[in-house]
Amino acid sequence: MESDVRSYSQPFPTDISYIVFEDHIGLLHPGVPHLDSVPSAVLSSNSNCYYKGHLCPGLPHVEETRIANWLLSPSTASLNADISIGITIPPPPPFLESSTASCSPPYPITSSKSSSLAPIVPSPSSSTPTATPSPKLPSMSGQNIFEPISRDQIPQNIPSRDDHPLKRDNISDTPGPVSTNKFYANFFIGSQANYGFVQPYAVGWAKGTGSVKSYGLTISHTEANQLAFGPKNPKIPGEPVQFYINPIGIQSMILSAAEIGSSTVLTVSKPLAFSAEIILRPNRDSDSNITFPLVQGMGYVTGVYKDLQPAIQSSVFFRQLESAPSPKLGIFKYKVILEDNTNWLIYVTPADGADPRLKLENNGLINGPAGFSGTIQVAKNPNGGPGETIFDGSAGVYPMAGNITGSVVAQDATGTYRLAWEKGGKDVDSTPLLMFALPHHVQSFDSETQGRKVDLVLRTTTKGIATAVVADLWTMVETDLPIDMGFAPWNPAGTSATLSRPAKQMVKDIAPNELSQDIHQQTNLNSMYFSGKAFGKFAMVVYAVRELAQDVPLSESAFDTLKDAFATFVNNEQQWPLVYDNVWKGIVSSGTYETGDPGLDFGNTFYNDHHFHYGYFILSAAIIGSLDPSWIDANKAWVNALVRDAANSVSDDPLFPFSRGFDWYNGHSWAKGLFESIDGKDQESTSEDTMFAYAVKMWGKVVKDPSMEARGNMMLAILARSLNNYFLMKSDNVNQPPNFIGNKVTGILFENKADHTTYFGPNLEYIQGIHMLPIIPSSAYTRHKDFVREEWDAMFSDRASTPASKVQGGWQGVLYSNLALIDPDASWNFFAQEPFDLGKIDGGASRTWYLAYAAGLGGGPH
Repeated sequence: MESDVRSYSQPFPTDISYIVFEDHIGLLHPGVPHLDSVPSAVLSSNSNCYYKGHLCPGLPHVEETRIANWLLSPSTASLNADISIGITIPPPPPFLESSTASCSPPYPITSSKSSSLAPIVPSPSSSTPTATPSPKLPSMSGQNIFEPISRDQIPQNIPSRDDHPLKRDNISDTPGPVSTNKFYANFFIGSQANYGFVQPYAVGWAKGTGSVKSYGLTISHTEANQLAFGPKNPKIPGEPVQFYINPIGIQSMILSAAEIGSSTVLTVSKPLAFSAEIILRPNRDSDSNITFPLVQGMGYVTGVYKDLQPAIQSSVFFRQLESAPSPKLGIFKYKVILEDNTNWLIYVTPADGADPRLKLENNGLINGPAGFSGTIQVAKNPNGGPGETIFDGSAGVYPMAGNITGSVVAQDATGTYRLAWEKGGKDVDSTPLLMFALPHHVQSFDSETQGRKVDLVLRTTTKGIATAVVADLWTMVETDLPIDMGFAPWNPAGTSATLSRPAKQMVKDIAPNELSQDIHQQTNLNSMYFSGKAFGKFAMVVYAVRELAQDVPLSESAFDTLKDAFATFVNNEQQWPLVYDNVWKGIVSSGTYETGDPGLDFGNTFYNDHHFHYGYFILSAAIIGSLDPSWIDANKAWVNALVRDAANSVSDDPLFPFSRGFDWYNGHSWAKGLFESIDGKDQESTSEDTMFAYAVKMWGKVVKDPSMEARGNMMLAILARSLNNYFLMKSDNVNQPPNFIGNKVTGILFENKADHTTYFGPNLEYIQGIHMLPIIPSSAYTRHKDFVREEWDAMFSDRASTPASKVQGGWQGVLYSNLALIDPDASWNFFAQEPFDLGKIDGGASRTWYLAYAAGLGGGPH
């Protein structure tokens, strides 16, 4: 698909393939900080004011996360304009259940902190266990990183359309925005039979496949010895394998029911930032169902049954089912050994407390009682007795969603973010959650969260070893945020980028050739991606001349033309104008609507690569606005709309989902949008992911939005950690298979595999280079020198199989611009040579910026 639109001589974009709201008085808090006066919203509700589960002390504090009106029950929605919802508090609420009756938890639900959960309202029941206060969130000093970007409507010249080519027929009870790039998308697009990767488990709708032909939810977990590897690459030192993949279709355990068969319907409810509910019904009109709350990092796979006969199945086959002592009153435990010698645990919590008396019918089926309501939890236990003890301790409760908060203290260059898990189940007041953390989480845990780790690990599919944490709340701290990074070349030592007089002169001598190019022609293309890259190119040329070479007059004409060209897009007069998609809720290219081609512009209309496409526009706008502050007001709304589409900061925006691309659990973005994928979401360009975070930071700085700037800084810090754990592989990497790390970059990292290639060709310069471009100030922050040196020596040195000096086309310029990170003199000398073939420069880059960048890092004449 990509080869049709990409010339092999150029670097290219990526990734085309195919309140809990408890309705009782006393849980109200105004959406503004306040002192000792009681706000009118609280008075009018005849309520006390509670903040984070306690009577409000009347001190200034950060606003609670608001909940969108469409998520609230009708009786409370009218208060939402003035009220933010805090966490659960006594007295105990009445029995709670889903307002849609899709899931009827037999126990009350509590939350760690209210955020974007769908409504949970009381049902007419009075006898239930007591809900527990959720973990008290310590106050965070510094700048809140999740303040709204804007409450503006979509710019008027962007028309709204209700006819997106992909309908959302398989999503229920969610009238608002839907996250398009999250782990659960396979459940509502295409066949619905591909997996969701919650880590460390993978789950999927069996849909009649496998040895037992089940229609339940299959649960899989693979070990390192089950990986399949590609061929070795003799051109790379150590001959690493081209790819590794986790086998798909190993149906170790399946949660189903006797009534679940070929007429079963699967729908997705409450698709949020870290979670979604998968609901299986025997038929579309059935009130009976199994609801699976899928949450990233969950310790067990939980099925909440409503009036069905449980059928626990396995296509690996049961060798043994053993009833085990109950870990606590009302919870029944079973141990299973499969024919592959893996050990699994089953915990059954009946709503009526009766013994379920699970029975092994045959080697593929364990039956439960008819008309069962309650929860069944399944977990893989690799640790024998000690592992059982850990799983026993948290049995009966399950996560329902995750909520994130964060703050940045700029003067300390420190950021803190917290994940609080919404919780449901039995005995929630005395039972902490068991969740799994990824390696980058564990590295940044604060001391309290470190103390909640336990001796239990499970391998993830592509993120190394996950560590079990017994806690409802995690706190992560990043201590080296790039607060001082601006538009000029930046290095970790913090020294300022100062060009020598000869270097400035060289930049001024080179620049006119690029400043005189046809800016309108290069930017007004039939692709948001290529247009954005062109804007980035010219914006950085103008910046280099004006600010680094300090020659304003030389750049003036091109700068005016650049602003005029940008207005073409702000006025929505480009070749494929943007539209607002009122189905999935986002800003997309009109191209696919007109042509019927879902791959047009790399799948933009289907939400592929929005952080790449729009990131270049946001970065260009930041540069323009920094050089001409008077330009900002007329263009701010349009640029902010792009930021909201790709990386919205709040969950209650009715126009856009929270954080479409950036996955705050995985620590990086996923580029794949509404395309079914057997291996889940993926990302091919870490450097463009970084570019987007940098663009958010700098746009926030320019428009004086401290929350946006802080959020960009935090995203960069998390990316620097996660990318160097999972994508950019030094020789000491422990998260990827040893026979794969010699590739130095993963290539395309999927949720289920890593493939050292690109979507547009197998050349080594393509694979490595797509993780380099664009070279910008943040490159030195995420691409550490020791990694860059290892990669250069192995891949592109004169002794390597693909010397950079022999690479053709624009990729050669990409490689030598990246070389500036470790050898700015060599980079300068390459771009300063005369005569110079401009064919060695990517169409989205410039010789002017590359020279200025190398000089800013200390290269060139002094």
